[in-house]
Amino acid sequence: MEKQLYNYLGAIHIHTNLSDGSGDIDSITKAAKNAELDWIIITDHNNFDIQEGIYNGVCVIKGEEISPSKSDHYIALGIKKLIEPQDDVQKIIDEVKAQDGFGFAAHPDESDNRKNKAHPIKWTDKSIIPDGIEIWNWFSDWADNYDESNIFKIAYSYIFRNKLIQGPHPKTLKWWDELNKNSEHVIPAIVGVDAHALKFSKYIIPLKIFPYKDCFKTLTNVITLESKLPKDFQSQKRAILEAIKNGNNIMINRHIKKDIPLIYTEDKTIIIKLSTKAQIRIIQNGTTIHTEFNNCLKFPIQEKTKYRIEVYLKDRPWIFSNSILIK
Repeated sequence: MEKQLYNYLGAIHIHTNLSDGSGDIDSITKAAKNAELDWIIITDHNNFDIQEGIYNGVCVIKGEEISPSKSDHYIALGIKKLIEPQDDVQKIIDEVKAQDGFGFAAHPDESDNRKNKAHPIKWTDKSIIPDGIEIWNWFSDWADNYDESNIFKIAYSYIFRNKLIQGPHPKTLKWWDELNKNSEHVIPAIVGVDAHALKFSKYIIPLKIFPYKDCFKTLTNVITLESKLPKDFQSQKRAILEAIKNGNNIMINRHIKKDIPLIYTEDKTIIIKLSTKAQIRIIQNGTTIHTEFNNCLKFPIQEKTKYRIEVYLKDRPWIFSNSILIK
């Protein structure tokens, strides 16, 4: 008999009108509720003014995207006060830890080969190790593939924006796997929507590019708990942040398919259950050791090490697990 588990869906990496987003907390949480999210984490650039709490039935936690001017953006969670940006990223990491927080390298491998004017923001020195990695950023993925060379390609990029989404950058996955291989504990990963809901008012009819509600229906972090989230905000916040810090989240592109998978271990076996048949990959320390097209997979564990799961539906990236540490 399967254990009763509770899934809670959330979005990370969101900007409000306190930095370079367009929405306030009321409109953003209404969009989150519409997208069937239970929690969101606001990460305004170099701003920590948003008020946490439960709004419109959605748990709102605040972090900060500490944003030096040219590179090395760091998503800080669990901090108590604003951390000013600086060029020494190691000092940023240390300051986050000094506040008993933890953080993720944001969009670490944005492309240098963009066909647009958006400047790529990278993690410039990968010998500097963050607490975790944002392995997939929806807006960065789109911007890497956005072609503004002519009006037709611009129109295609906006109208069919989800067709531009390719998945995590191979360099990012390689770095993440290397960090996990060389660490005794799990180096956690998240996916980020990088939602801004940018407004353009120079046209006859003002346009909002990538509304929050659309972003919230894409890259989703799902935490699974053995008991229901408590009703009070502080208890919810602790449970959500603890799950993210420990890598207890599954990362899903819900634009591909909304269904939540079951991924767990039992009796030296990794068990994966999907709602539909898809390509399942078992990855051990960065190497794919098994591939199977199925909706259910029971994989016997041969070694005490780290494994993770990738799932592709019709060759499109759908599900990514965090590393599973087998002791």
